Amino acid sequence: MSDRCWDSNLYENKHGFVWQYGEALLELLSPQPGERILDLGCGTGQLMAKIAMLLRGQEAIADAKIQGIDNSPAMIEKARQNYPNLQFTIADARNFHLDEPCDAVFSNAALHWIKQPDRAIACIYQALKPGGRFVAEFGGKGNVKAIANSLYSALDAIGCPASREVNPWYFPSIGEYANLLEAQGFDVTYATLCDRLTPLEDGEIGMANWIRMFGSNFLSGLSDEQQIEVIRLVEEDLKPILYRDSRWFADYRRIRVVAVVAVDS
Repeated sequence: MSDRCWDSNLYENKHGFVWQYGEALLELLSPQPGERILDLGCGTGQLMAKIAMLLRGQEAIADAKIQGIDNSPAMIEKARQNYPNLQFTIADARNFHLDEPCDAVFSNAALHWIKQPDRAIACIYQALKPGGRFVAEFGGKGNVKAIANSLYSALDAIGCPASREVNPWYFPSIGEYANLLEAQGFDVTYATLCDRLTPLEDGEIGMANWIRMFGSNFLSGLSDEQQIEVIRLVEEDLKPILYRDSRWFADYRRIRVVAVVAVDS
């Protein structure tokens, strides 16, 4: 949901863990028949399709009252190809409007791309009915700390030091994010922060794939040779802690949160 270009094919083919881990979040969402649900930052649509099936079943998936939004045209195009019977719209989480309020807003692995969280929270609040719920998971404080620190060190080593502004992510603490939700008028009913060491695909090149997919801001403006060297240095640095059994891992920490709009709001 950030202002960046996404490779939807690389995302879908090599980073399926994004939506696979998000499936557990559906238990917190607990979608009910007849509910209207928004998937914010829907990506290529896999979790939205699962929500639709939970709402109406496979045979009536087109009738489910669910909409997905993402600000990446490439992601939305791929989602429409994957699930032509579902509704996907290009929209920015910081500035969107729904024609009808919904019962729930669901978001998986998207909100850490938004560095103006108060704007997104305001839009989410306005999108919900009184009593509506917001259910989300995203990167929390300390997420990919080892990878980010290694990227900064590698850039220093090749003589291209990066400012902290190059970091594209927003990883808040539970307290920080809960305060933002409450300031908007939400009641926070559940929040947790947990470590999740996440295996990456493609063996030896798993970390390189991850950096090119999710950490491409750190490589912006570098020559091909410099990018290769940065990735080599990161791999060399992280191999003792994030590589085992011929596989790379990402040092994820995730926030899960549920917040509700008061009925008398």
